[in-house]
Amino acid sequence: MITKETLREVIILQREALNKFEIGTPREEENEVAILDSFALIITGVRRCGKSTFLNQLIGKQKKAYYLNLEDPRLEGFDLADFNKIEVIMKEIYGGGGVYFFDEIQNIPKWEKFIRYLADKKEKVVITGSNASILSREMGTKLTGRHIQAEMFPFSFKEFLDMKKLDGSLNSFREYLYKGGFPEFLKKENPTILHELLSDIVMKDIAVRFNIKNTGILNKIAVFLISNVGKEFSYNSIKKMFDIKAVQSVIDYVSFFEDAYLVFSVPSFSYSFKQQQVNPKKAYSVDNGFSNSNSASFSKDSGKMLENLVFLALRRKYKDIFYFQEKKECDFVVKEKEKITNAIQVCFDFNEETKEREINGLIEALNKFKLKEGLILTYNQEDKLETSGKLIKVLPVWKWLLETSR
Repeated sequence: MITKETLREVIILQREALNKFEIGTPREEENEVAILDSFALIITGVRRCGKSTFLNQLIGKQKKAYYLNLEDPRLEGFDLADFNKIEVIMKEIYGGGGVYFFDEIQNIPKWEKFIRYLADKKEKVVITGSNASILSREMGTKLTGRHIQAEMFPFSFKEFLDMKKLDGSLNSFREYLYKGGFPEFLKKENPTILHELLSDIVMKDIAVRFNIKNTGILNKIAVFLISNVGKEFSYNSIKKMFDIKAVQSVIDYVSFFEDAYLVFSVPSFSYSFKQQQVNPKKAYSVDNGFSNSNSASFSKDSGKMLENLVFLALRRKYKDIFYFQEKKECDFVVKEKEKITNAIQVCFDFNEETKEREINGLIEALNKFKLKEGLILTYNQEDKLETSGKLIKVLPVWKWLLETSR
């Protein structure tokens, strides 16, 4: 519990600091979020992807706003009862009728009770958090029917271009392919920023929160997954590789990485959910620059880097993404409302050596899901093909990213 005087001072100082921040690059999510009374808008995403800056952008559009960053070390010891003091202090300072903004709220136990209380009073509330599992569990209990969720990622290609003041081209795309989209790294281009980010995620978001003692193994598995994007893995193979006693520990670790938005696992498509769980999965990293800085091998495989970017662009729009594998293989199929709607291959260099493999895998997926056309995404090739009664479009990833941008 913190004194009212301390809370008042922190609120005022935080707001003064917030007013000095640069407004930053506009985010594509801005056109998709709605701040409604009686609901909490919950913004989740990996650390350092720009959630706080986005919060500041939203604050700037309000007539009146109340703001509190709960990662502030001056708020050490903050508990549920302090929220009631915050409500009183904010209205004393700024008057009534404001929108509540809480940054990194997952640090406070039972925070959801206070947010539910505000929602029931028909207040407008926006909160951010870096851990999807905690948010989802709490939203599923205290905040049922009282929340809207929005996910944020590091910069998209379009946002990267906006920040760098560049035009979309192969040259600018090459830079984005290797550097990724973490805003702070793009400003300073110091790899230490991304080294520390990995450490913060593994230690603060996972090891401390879930009381994991063997942080060395945890870190090694994280680096393994972000280094081997687009490659199949199983929980048992990781168990053997790192000499871990129980496969359940591996399942938990991968789940924690996903909840922290560090990696995403993509299952092989099957109509059987049980089979999806048994089949090997593929891992994808939250950001190419992040993987480059924390892995010696990632940057050596340009094809997998391209594939990772395509996955991230799809993940920004869709939750249900699979790879398809029967006789042949297709990199991505996307499910919307219980139906597969897209089939996509990613091929860095679409040439005579790779052409047959890529087309055959795509055609098999198109036939399986009764789709009329598919897509092959490349580094810098463009074409249209008709084969086996299907239309196949070949597009450079950078053009596709700009065409499909929100």
